[in-house]
Formats: sequence, structure tokens, C-alpha cells
Amino acid sequence: MSTPLHKARPAGPGRALPDNQQGMRRRNLSRVMHAVSAEGPLSRAAVASRIGLTRAAVSTLVDELIRAGLLEELGPERPGRVGRPGSALAVSGQGPAGIGAEVGVDHLAVCAVDLRGRVRARAVRHVANRDRAPEPVLRELTALTDRVVAEAEGEGLWPAGLAVAVPGLVARDARTVVHAPNLGWQDTDLGELLPERFPLTVANEANFGALAELWLGEGTPRDFLHVSAEIGIGAAVVVDGRLLHGNRGFAGELGHVPVHPDGPACACGGRGCLEQYAGEEAVLRAAGLEPGEDRVGLLAGRAEQGDADVRRALHDAGTALGIALTGAVNLLDPESVVLGGALSGLAPWLLPSLRSELARRTAGPACPVSVSALGPEGPLLGAAHSVVRGVLDDPAAVAGRA
Repeated sequence: MSTPLHKARPAGPGRALPDNQQGMRRRNLSRVMHAVSAEGPLSRAAVASRIGLTRAAVSTLVDELIRAGLLEELGPERPGRVGRPGSALAVSGQGPAGIGAEVGVDHLAVCAVDLRGRVRARAVRHVANRDRAPEPVLRELTALTDRVVAEAEGEGLWPAGLAVAVPGLVARDARTVVHAPNLGWQDTDLGELLPERFPLTVANEANFGALAELWLGEGTPRDFLHVSAEIGIGAAVVVDGRLLHGNRGFAGELGHVPVHPDGPACACGGRGCLEQYAGEEAVLRAAGLEPGEDRVGLLAGRAEQGDADVRRALHDAGTALGIALTGAVNLLDPESVVLGGALSGLAPWLLPSLRSELARRTAGPACPVSVSALGPEGPLLGAAHSVVRGVLDDPAAVAGRA
């Protein structure tokens, strides 16, 4: 079996359930799913021990989850344990799957992730989406989604929901893109333009990247600031294992924090924003290079070859990031800063000046800065895993849809 999805985080349900007998049953179903997902394969007795219920109660819950196709029995536990061996339980490799999608400035991507956290299907299309109307972009995204869903269904999976990562501000209704300056979208309801075959959630790409880091990262703390970049730069704040959304859901717009207030105009309407100094296109301009399809690969390749202009541009970008992050670190006091997205591929040349600037300006001890192993895959994986997380949090909600 692959590494469990939430191996270090056997957290309970994340959504409020009714405080009655039915709500208690649903919470207990979730506790069983989380325990098996985090530590499985486990016997019924082991699950009972971990969640504090009787073996009889757990057996009833397990039988229900097996009938729903959410758990499966793998056979007797390995020998060497005291007592009669029980049947080992694991989350199902078939059944519900999370469908994640990403709308990037220069690409579209979709993937399907099963309850074990494995990517079972994936499709990517490289296409320039800047200033395109939402309708054709979302038609193409729908076609990619249909392809991934068909492939997943061929492996015995069915879509439990669709989560879409976008580079912009998303309203609290989790479907309306209020403003995506690098796409040119304004007040766009994705729910009206995407198929209604399964539940939809839309969120900022940096938020999904942070969730991926929280759930899948090795040793990721419960309090951190996640920074990711493509053409724009986004951030997400995680406090005690939860995203900090802000009053309108717009928290984390680090890319539009002014670094030099009298600097160049930004697509957001401001001047001197961080994106104008540390976004991919800004670094290419500073290095005297033309944007291509693989911007990060171009910059990293030139930097490895010792290109002085590229290295100077990346040094200056790291300095700008350090200046912008100083305010966030002083205000929020996170345990660490995690660089994800495209920034992770440029970390060797960004980190020295970033860390130096952060250490020089931070009021307290220097905040550690690490690099995400997920890289640019973070937002897409976070989107798909958020759907899987929803199944673990309330398995009863999907059991009847199999």
C-alpha cells in the first residue's frame, strides 16, 4: 500500500455535523476513516483502541464503510501478534476519488486522486490563458476533466467532487472568482460555466498549495506561511493546521504587497508590488530574457551555467521577497516560511538574499525558510486532496452516491 494520505495527521472531522445521534454516527464514521487513512492497515481492534470506542461499535461502523466501498479488507494481519489475528483494514483503492483542476496563466491541469492518496489519472494542456474570456478556458478545462474522469472510472473510481485552483481572489461562496488580474477575470462564477455533475469548490491556488504542504509535506509544522509563484505570487497563512481566510476570504495576497511604493505599475492597480520584482516574468525582464514556455527551467539553467545577469536578477528577487515577507513574519510570527510553486525550482539562487533580508529586518529571531518538495504540483494536488479530505471528514455524505 502507498503512504497514507494523512499519515501524520489523524485529525477529526473538519466540518460541523449535527449534535444528535445521527451526527454522532457520522462523526464516528469519520474517526474510523481518519484512523485507517493515517495509520492503516489496521484491524478492527486496533481502530477501536485508537478512537476509544468498543470493538462492537467499531465493527458496525467498519461494516457500513465496507458496504459503501470506502474501506476494504486486506486479509489476516501479519503473524507475530498476540491473540487471534484480525483482518487488516485499508481505505479503498477504488470508489470515490478527488478531482483537482488548476487554471494557470499558461496551462490547464486536471488530476484524479484516490482515497489512498495516489494520483490515478492526469491531463495537462499548455495554453496561454491571459486575457482570454472565461468561457473558452473553462470549456477546455471541462474537456480535460472529462478525460481524467473517464480514465479514473475505467479503474473503478468515481468523482466525489471537483476542486479548482485559480490565480486570483475567490469569494466565500467558493465558486466566484472576484478578481484574477493575471487572467483578466472579474466577478466570474465558475459554477455557471462548469458542469454540475458533481460538487464544486473553487479556491486560490496558493491556498490549495498550502493545504498540500500541510497534508503531504514531510515534517510541515501546524503554523507556517506558504509562498508560491508563477507569473503572480501568492501566499497562504496556516494557523494551527487551518487556513486563515480573512474577512472576505482574500488573505494571503503577498504578491500585491508594495516593496517600493513608487515602483512600476501592477495589474492590480497598485505600484511597486512584489510581483513586479519577484514574479517569473519580472525576473526574466530583469535578466534581459524573453519569456518562453518553461520560464523556470530557462532561469534555472542559465543560473546553473553562471549567467551573471540571471543570478543578479534572482538575487534581487530574493531581496524583494525578503522585504515583503518581513511584514508578514513580524505580524504573524509563523513557525516557518515554505517556498512552493515555481519558487522552489529557483530556491538555490533566491534563498541567500531572501534569508539575509528576512534576518536583517525581522524583530525576533530569524524565521526558518524551507523549500517544498511538491514544487509546482502543490496547488493541483491540494485541490484533489481537498476533495479526498472531505470524504474522510464526512464519509456518510458520499456513501449513498457510490
